[in-house]
Amino acid sequence: MNTPEHISLVDSYSAHNYAPLPVVIAKAQGAWVEDVEGKKYLDMLSSYSALNFGHRHPRIMKTLGEQAERLTLTSRAFHNDRFGPFAKEITELCGMDMVLPMNTGAEGVETAVKAARKWGYKVKGVAPDQAEIICMSNNFHGRTVTVVSFSDDPQFREGFGPFTPGFKIVVYGDAYALERAVNENTVGALLEPIQGEGGIVVPPEGYLKRVREVCTRHNVLFMADEIQTGLGRTGRIFACDHEEVKPDLLILGKALGGGVMPVSAVLGPREVMGVFTPGDHGSTFGGNPLGCEVARTAMKVLVEEKLPQRAAELGANLMERLRTIDSTKIKEIRGKGLLIGIELHPEPGGAHRYAELLKEEGLLCKETVQHVLRLAPPLVVEEKDLDWAVEKLRRVLT
Repeated sequence: MNTPEHISLVDSYSAHNYAPLPVVIAKAQGAWVEDVEGKKYLDMLSSYSALNFGHRHPRIMKTLGEQAERLTLTSRAFHNDRFGPFAKEITELCGMDMVLPMNTGAEGVETAVKAARKWGYKVKGVAPDQAEIICMSNNFHGRTVTVVSFSDDPQFREGFGPFTPGFKIVVYGDAYALERAVNENTVGALLEPIQGEGGIVVPPEGYLKRVREVCTRHNVLFMADEIQTGLGRTGRIFACDHEEVKPDLLILGKALGGGVMPVSAVLGPREVMGVFTPGDHGSTFGGNPLGCEVARTAMKVLVEEKLPQRAAELGANLMERLRTIDSTKIKEIRGKGLLIGIELHPEPGGAHRYAELLKEEGLLCKETVQHVLRLAPPLVVEEKDLDWAVEKLRRVLT
């Protein structure tokens, strides 16, 4: 089948909850993909950072095949021989005491919300059913009903109420607004160290440190959603590392599955994660041996191939090159590491129009918040490929 035929099937039989670019990918390796007609494209989206290690990384694919031959799933009704080593290695990488594995990022956020609330009741002493979590404006943490309950994007909420109570929203980047919102029922403050879906919004320098201070002073859990920013994307293993800040709860996903498995995790100190007892929370596939073994290899690749350092160096060079593009269409270029946003001045069609034009040039990226092009290539991308990408962007934007 050709591209129009594939897209026609999707339009006919799939719910229309996405608006993808009109490209049908059939093959991929590293930072490059190929469509059903054989045309090649540079992937500058990385499946929203799930492909930090690139498409079909050889070490990850080898692990996937070998583990699939042995054991794929037991559920947590039984122990399996991959989960314990995974739990030890991920807690050591993150400097945490305990982990609770799930599958998707949204599940990870839901898990962190439950952990914070139960900690609030069992440890902090908040009155029953009164726990509050402070969230940030312009946030994106997923699309479950509870998660959209603390979104301020009307599209994520319209038609999906009633919503889960117990959340406050304050201005992102303003630690004083956070502190003013804290009361005796506050159990957590949930934020993204850099807002990805919100337009690659980098908070003011020192913001994360001030949040850490506020949370410590008021005995509130600092909950960091590093699903998109974690595991090397911003030039450090975690985006919080840029300010040498350690959250109380760390939420990971996307890249943790090596681009081949849905794997997410919530990590924290024993005082917090220890509030769970058998039956409180779970997932049939969470902690499955195939996902655990893939994640173990992904973490090894991250460290041994020095991917955070690579993201820092390539990202700095890419940002510098992008800023040489002389275009009246560009309002601002911002980001950290290989998570970069090109904000365009508003015009009909928004950034989506330019994503379509770039697709024709062989470069795949996607808009976010209407007027921002997000650039987030795999961390294994070659510098020459990024140079090529800059010239395509220059051609389209000028």
